[in-house]
Amino acid sequence: MDCKKDKNQKFCTCSYDPCSRKGVCCECLQYHLRSRELPGCCFPGAVEKTYDRSFEAFAKAWSL
Repeated sequence: MDCKKDKNQKFCTCSYDPCSRKGVCCECLQYHLRSRELPGCCFPGAVEKTYDRSFEAFAKAWSL
């Protein structure tokens, strides 16, 4: 399967511009899970900009 990097970049909400994985979702997900984190696209915009990608930050961001 071919990577759809160009198409993915249009929807990527990661605000870390120098990221080499931007638009390559499979690499991004592997990278963050290895560090016990989630990618920026899993977070609301204001939380994503804090760069705290922890599971705890995810749970807090989405708790009602």
